[in-house]
Amino acid sequence: MKPISIAALCTCAALTGGLVAATLPAEGAGRPQARDGIDPAAFANPVANPYFPLRPGTVTRLRGTDEGEKYREKVRVTHHTKQIEGVRTRVVLDVVRRADGSLAEKTHDWYAADRDGNVWYFGERTATYDERGHVESREGSWEAGVDGARAGLIMPADPHPTDAYRQELYRGRAEDQAWVVQGNAVVRTPMRRFRHAVRSLEWSRLEPGVVSVKFYARGVGIVREKDLAGGSEVFEVVSVDRP
Repeated sequence: MKPISIAALCTCAALTGGLVAATLPAEGAGRPQARDGIDPAAFANPVANPYFPLRPGTVTRLRGTDEGEKYREKVRVTHHTKQIEGVRTRVVLDVVRRADGSLAEKTHDWYAADRDGNVWYFGERTATYDERGHVESREGSWEAGVDGARAGLIMPADPHPTDAYRQELYRGRAEDQAWVVQGNAVVRTPMRRFRHAVRSLEWSRLEPGVVSVKFYARGVGIVREKDLAGGSEVFEVVSVDRP
C-alpha cells in the first residue's frame, strides 16, 4: 500500500463518503489479522498496551453529541472475565446515557492482550434503548468462535502510520476496520491536552459511506472520536478514574 500524507487524508475526508471509502487501504494490509483459530497460549502472559489499557477498576467518562442530541458515556474496565476460544478476556462495560439520564446504549465488550502487547477484540453484547427504557435493538452483538465470527485486532502493540487491520469480523453483522494515519498527534479535550496520540481512521464495510477519526492517548485509550463522513457523532474524554 502506498502511504498517503495526513494532508491528503484530511482532504479526502471532506469529500463524499464513497470517495473517502475508496482511499482506504485494502483489507488485510498492515498488522497481523485475525486467524481462523486463536492460540490461547499467546495470551497466557499478556503485556499491557499503553494505548488500550485494560486495568480493572479504571473508569473513563466521555461526553458527546450525535444528530444534535447530547450524551454522556461511562466506560468501566470490570474485574469480570469471560472465556472465549480458550482465552480469558476482560469484560469492559460501556454505558451511554442521554442528557436526561435515560439509558441509550449498554454494551459488554470482551478484550484480551497477547504476549506481544497487541489487544484483540473477541466480541460484544450490546443493546440500544428507547426513551422509555425498552430495548430497541441488539444489532451488532457477536462473539468470536460463534457462527463463524472471528476475533480482530483493536490496537497493535506498536502502532505506526499506514498500519491497517480488521477489528472485528462477523460477516454481514460486524465488519469494522482501522487504519493508523498518525502517531504523534496533539489533541485537546475537556480533560486536558494529549500529545503523541495515535490517530486512526475507522470504518465498516457494512457502511462504506461512514468514516470516523479516533485519537488514542497513552495510559487512557480513546480520548476523542468524530465522524468525518456519513455521520455527526463527536465524543471527548472528560475524566479518568484509576484504581
